[in-house]
Amino acid sequence: MSSIDGAPEQALNWVQAGQGAALATVVQTWGSAPRRAGAQLVVSGTGEMMGSVSGGCVEGAVVIEAMDALEDGAPRLLEYGVSDDDAFAVGLACGGTIKVLVEPVGAAMPLAMLEDLVAARAARRPAAYVVDVQSWDRRLDHDGHAARFAADRSGVEEDGRTFVAIHNPPLRLAIVGAVHIAQALVPMARIAGFDPVVIDPRAAFGAQARFPGETVINDWPDEALAQVGLDTRTALVLLTHDPKLDDPALHLGLRSGAFYIGALGSTRTHAKRRERLEAAGFGAGDIARIKGPVGLDIGAASPSEIAVSILAQMIQTLRRPA
Repeated sequence: MSSIDGAPEQALNWVQAGQGAALATVVQTWGSAPRRAGAQLVVSGTGEMMGSVSGGCVEGAVVIEAMDALEDGAPRLLEYGVSDDDAFAVGLACGGTIKVLVEPVGAAMPLAMLEDLVAARAARRPAAYVVDVQSWDRRLDHDGHAARFAADRSGVEEDGRTFVAIHNPPLRLAIVGAVHIAQALVPMARIAGFDPVVIDPRAAFGAQARFPGETVINDWPDEALAQVGLDTRTALVLLTHDPKLDDPALHLGLRSGAFYIGALGSTRTHAKRRERLEAAGFGAGDIARIKGPVGLDIGAASPSEIAVSILAQMIQTLRRPA
């Protein structure tokens, strides 16, 4: 879930279990800091921890500060310099500096606000946790911060005192067509942080044995996608180049906020696809959203190489939107 995977949920679980919890969040970084702003570590009242703010460099010190915060109920803003030696130990070329916000839940961060945040994340509703690190005023926003939501970027505002932690829904990948390219793309996408789902009404292709442990839906794409949902954190990839399967999915995709839509097929196949979409009432701007032929032009030949080109194009579209 963005750069803050699971920390709010774990914090709430520990609080509800009576252990207490403190959230530590990277506020700013300079140099080669291991984690970007928004990365989180959660510490329980018994000293358990989950997550990371530095890749291992300063976690021990943050845990001590978190335990102290749970004792006195006060938030704190910490700054750490990561030495060259410590940075090298966690795989960096040089050191850096990070600023970390530590907030005990209940005493500093209101429990109700944490509950609202967890509920928003579960509902795939973008949320921004905003805290003034001088007055310690806090709020949870669902509107505004459009640029930060789009870039998935937490950070300090220009006033130097307002920190905005962006909680975007988890990235998802909906693949229509359980073909050999999909078999390579699914594990690659999962490693890159996407939650994949494979859709194919053809049971011989969409078999669980071909995608062990993954979500496979043996239904027509339009019905399956209506169930899955398409939003601004979802990529849609069509791999069948069969109009009976691809076109209904494309219609839903083009009417959605999916950040990426890619369709397999040659230039000639894509030209025919455009004609069908125009006949269905889609305008040039809508059709231009489709990456077709799918993937970056890297000369990919094998299914695995094509999968690499697709995933690279997905990430490029997400991180460097036109």
